[in-house]
Amino acid sequence: MILCHYVVSVKQLTTSPVHFQVSWSLVSSMELNDANLQTLTEFLRKTLDPDPAVRRPAEKFLESVEGNQNYPLLLLTLLEKSQDNVIRVCAAVTFKNYIKRNWRIVEDEPNKISDADRTAIKANIVNLMLSSPEQIQKQLSDAISIIGREDFPQKWPDLLTEMVTRFRSGDFHIINGVLRTAHSLFKRYRHEFKSNELWSEIKLVLDTFALPLTELFKATIELCQTHATDVNALKVLFSSLTLISKLFYSLNFQDLPEFFEDNMETWMTNFHGLLTLDNKLLQTDDEEEAGLLELLKSQICDNAALYAQKYDEEFQPYLPRFVTAIWNLLVSTGQEVKYDLLVSNAIQFLASVCERPHYKHLFEDQNTLTSICEKVIVPNMEFRSADEEAFEDNSEEYIRRDLEGSDIDTRRRAACDLVRGLCKFFEGPVTAIFSGYVSSMLAEYAKNPGENWKHKDAAIYLVTSLASKAQTQKHGITQANELVNLTEFFVNHILPDLKSANVNEFPVLKADAIKYVMIFRSQLPKEQLLQAVPLLISHLQAESTVEHTYAAHALESNTGTQMAPFTEQLLNNLFKALDLPGSAENEYIMKAIMRSFSLLQEAIVPYIPTLIGQLTHKLLLVSKNPSKPHFNHYLFESLCLSVRITCKSNPTTVGSFEEALFPVFTEILQNDVQEFLPYVFQVMSLLLEIHSNSIPSSYMALFPHLLQPVLWERTGNIPPLVRLLQAYLEKGGATIAGSAADKIPGLLGVFQKLIASKANDHQGFYLLNSIIEHMPPESITQYRKQIFILLFQRLQSSKTTKFIKSFLVFINLYCVKYGAIALQEIFDSIQPKMFGMVLEKIVIPEVQKVSGAVEKKICAVGITKILTECPAMMDTEYTKLWTPLLQALIGLFELPEDDSIPDDEHFIDIEDTPGYQTAFSQLAFAGKKEHDPIGDAVGNPKILLAQSLHKLSTACPGRVPSMLSTSLNAEALQFLQSYLQAATVQLV
Repeated sequence: MILCHYVVSVKQLTTSPVHFQVSWSLVSSMELNDANLQTLTEFLRKTLDPDPAVRRPAEKFLESVEGNQNYPLLLLTLLEKSQDNVIRVCAAVTFKNYIKRNWRIVEDEPNKISDADRTAIKANIVNLMLSSPEQIQKQLSDAISIIGREDFPQKWPDLLTEMVTRFRSGDFHIINGVLRTAHSLFKRYRHEFKSNELWSEIKLVLDTFALPLTELFKATIELCQTHATDVNALKVLFSSLTLISKLFYSLNFQDLPEFFEDNMETWMTNFHGLLTLDNKLLQTDDEEEAGLLELLKSQICDNAALYAQKYDEEFQPYLPRFVTAIWNLLVSTGQEVKYDLLVSNAIQFLASVCERPHYKHLFEDQNTLTSICEKVIVPNMEFRSADEEAFEDNSEEYIRRDLEGSDIDTRRRAACDLVRGLCKFFEGPVTAIFSGYVSSMLAEYAKNPGENWKHKDAAIYLVTSLASKAQTQKHGITQANELVNLTEFFVNHILPDLKSANVNEFPVLKADAIKYVMIFRSQLPKEQLLQAVPLLISHLQAESTVEHTYAAHALESNTGTQMAPFTEQLLNNLFKALDLPGSAENEYIMKAIMRSFSLLQEAIVPYIPTLIGQLTHKLLLVSKNPSKPHFNHYLFESLCLSVRITCKSNPTTVGSFEEALFPVFTEILQNDVQEFLPYVFQVMSLLLEIHSNSIPSSYMALFPHLLQPVLWERTGNIPPLVRLLQAYLEKGGATIAGSAADKIPGLLGVFQKLIASKANDHQGFYLLNSIIEHMPPESITQYRKQIFILLFQRLQSSKTTKFIKSFLVFINLYCVKYGAIALQEIFDSIQPKMFGMVLEKIVIPEVQKVSGAVEKKICAVGITKILTECPAMMDTEYTKLWTPLLQALIGLFELPEDDSIPDDEHFIDIEDTPGYQTAFSQLAFAGKKEHDPIGDAVGNPKILLAQSLHKLSTACPGRVPSMLSTSLNAEALQFLQSYLQAATVQLV
């Protein structure tokens, strides 16, 4: 029940709303005039400047004005009318990024786009997109899909109709713009969770879009035949067909729509026709870039695989002809890079078909299996010159594809998947066929390793794909093909490459060997993994980026293996690897450094003085232009571990860390490197928490800057900043209270901002609880009433379960700190009888919802004080609440936590808040110890209750037992008796 009825007069008690000393920014307006367009043009041009001294201030300026009304309309005007093409494209990209950052309306967050701007954008953007050149069209198309994700269909009902009517224009520049936008709008259906809301949206889309799309599909195919000799027309038409095929995939992904089931003949016959089509005019000479024909056929393979996997019953009549067409495609397509996507999608189609029981019969024949192995799998396992080129010159992309299985599937990955698919039903025959290939490949390699090393590479790949049945990120392969002897292969063919004295010879085979150890780490015997550790450490010095990256990744993955004997060499080689060309910001190496620190603990202490210098130098370099989020995250984690491990045994060393880190932190703060601020605040909190009870002057100099409103506008800064302020209060509440400039109103201003937000109110309470716990009582006397009034105003405006839980912990902490009488008096000074209302309407019914051991303890001790140290509870109208409050306290001890949340509360509870969000990255190794403000003063709150009741009954003989016997229920009475017995006291 909302308190509103009871505290209706709170607002009248304050002559004006409470405002602590802080000023938060307000939105203003920018006129749509030539002067503003000129200014905007100049700043956009500066954002393209390679010099950070020019670029950064321009970016800052644009960030500072993006909350102004008309700002997005100025960008749209520029991208439409500017004479400078570079500025037009820059305005389009800036507009898209602005929409990406600000279109979603987040409750309690400032809404940076006015309603008028939102309406104007939606009214003009489709037209503008369709009439723009392709480069700008793509950016605006993305912007429409971002807006559509939030507003379509409820707040933008006419979007689809507006788009579909453009199909009739006959202008394929416009039609392709519509298709591109529809694709970016609908592709989320491929990964959205099923829900009624999603079904209704897809139904609406199908009702409006499916028929016109099918008509367009048929018409476009006819036009392809009409213009079969016009290469320019064909290029446009085939772009349309590829987009139409992508839309088909998105619209069919969640379930088979009735419309497409009814029209399957039209779609599948045409898809099959396109798959077998070969038009010489569309063939390209480029060996790298896929042509339009390849892109279209790749998507059709995807569409066929989708139907084969999900709708096999309905698709069965069409399947055999697709298998034949795709098989022919595979055996007739060359090894050039431009065919990679087509080949991998075609193989994936076969992989998805062969592992389904329905289609088992298509692959049973030994000749078919041999043919697939020989003509599809083995050729696509081969290491091509293009792979070698990527290995040497584009190692980051090579690693991303090979190690992480990026979106762009490689031929090899697809071939591995096909091997796994075939092994599902034909493990014996397939293993036998490939064993022959592996033996002959290794024999070829042995004849002339220098010439034939690629044969061994293919053999290792074959063995890996044959042996791998199930795998996880954490353990590598968890289930292996028992017909493959992994240990024997390791000893005979992997170990020799790892032991080779020259780490730079045959880098591809070395990388293969390292990857083998990494993948089969759960299958290989412990002694072999131990044997591999020093060998992997030596490979960290390899010149090849792929090789030393794989070595770092393998060492990081093998965390269960004994590393201590190799500490010095491991740390040395890891840090040296960061100096190798191409690896200055190698996230795998930095992750291995972090994991090594974590694993080795005290063993790293002797090396820290040297290593901390290297880490801070690296931090200074990357802060100039942060571009690798994972690398940066592991770097900060490594810094935290250095501090934590060293200061654990010797807290006084914290000063030397501050000496090393503060100059870099100062630079990061001065340059407002947004990506790094949350990290810096967390590391500073960790450092400050290590100090004994005092705040060094270097921290005090920074304190006023932490209260600057601009820092608190960014949601990612809030959790680490609150924690940092808590550390300040814990170590020097008196210093802050006694400093010349009165900082308390600034702190309370931050509290006021946070408490007004449903998303951040718990952070406001964290700060408030620290103020109550650590500030000298007299320093906040004048503000106490205002604080409570603010809390009641928030209770009136929007009471949520999360807020109530935090509120209960706060009032009980206040009671523990200042006493029950002080709590009762402050409530009743705000409004007569307020104390009773709060007990009756909030504490008694809601305390069961409090979660967390420390929070429950605070509430238990606070309620015990109210029951036993507040005279008003014994001799006024509040007395009727005494037994229900005791009953609620016993319930808090004994009943399960009440974790129910009303249906209408759509907010994230604290416990559910993800640690890693885009804006705030929680550092695992900067973790804050749970703090118990009551500490050892109360060991067991049940014993405290028993002792306090005993003391109260001694002061008022006969009162307590009679109150208990008349209204406490039997079960609660029984629990209470057990507390009294445990405390060896009685009530009198």
